[in-house]
Amino acid sequence: MVLSMDRWAGKLAIVTGASSGIGAAVADALVEKGLIVLGVARRSERIEQRAKQLSGKKGKLHAIKADLTKEEDILKVFKWSKDNLGPVHILVNNAGRVAHTNLTEGKTEDWKSVFDLNVLGLCIATREAVKIMKENKINGHIVHVNSIVGHQVVNYPGLNVYPASKFAVTALTETLRQELNHQGLKIKITSVSPGAVESEMSTLNPNLTPERKAALEKMPILKCEDIADGIVYALSTPEHVQVHELTIKPVGEKV
Repeated sequence: MVLSMDRWAGKLAIVTGASSGIGAAVADALVEKGLIVLGVARRSERIEQRAKQLSGKKGKLHAIKADLTKEEDILKVFKWSKDNLGPVHILVNNAGRVAHTNLTEGKTEDWKSVFDLNVLGLCIATREAVKIMKENKINGHIVHVNSIVGHQVVNYPGLNVYPASKFAVTALTETLRQELNHQGLKIKITSVSPGAVESEMSTLNPNLTPERKAALEKMPILKCEDIADGIVYALSTPEHVQVHELTIKPVGEKV
């Protein structure tokens, strides 16, 4: 199998949650590969700063501010991208959150915010991307950044509804694959499920409880760039090859 990113050169990729962590690493990696990348986040100024640092690379990074729990914001992202950058070829659904609470005492609004972003935001962005790909006869690629807890609930404090939201992503990946097949579309769908990753959702989170901090310090951990490399690998496969599920764990992880 020959791996190549050449067919994506100069094409548009939209990456959600691109202000930090995995999303930032993916956006930067795609710019290095020659893509036009639209980074979407509430903290869009962070993306704008990195865009300046990436000037002179083969591709180009653009930023747009959006709250991905709001459908109107997501629709504006796709309209602006189509009007200003062209049709989307790749969508990386990376934006996600975990609420620092539990199931027995947690607040409904905290649980709802997780599902609004991790599940509904992902679904709305996917729908809009597929619409554009169909209109323009693009054999595009959708990537859902999932998690190992989307396949197995691990014994780790404070996960509450987060595993349920990621189990939903696992189901949505397969459901979308079947829908695309039924419609005769050649759009690929890939779920990427990392283990523990150094990010603002884990070791770099200043609001960690002592219990969670202690648990994380005992774990082997991945870098965000490791996940970006995995996503580039999935995107690099020939058009007839689909990486449906890619699990990436640090060596020594016990789950």
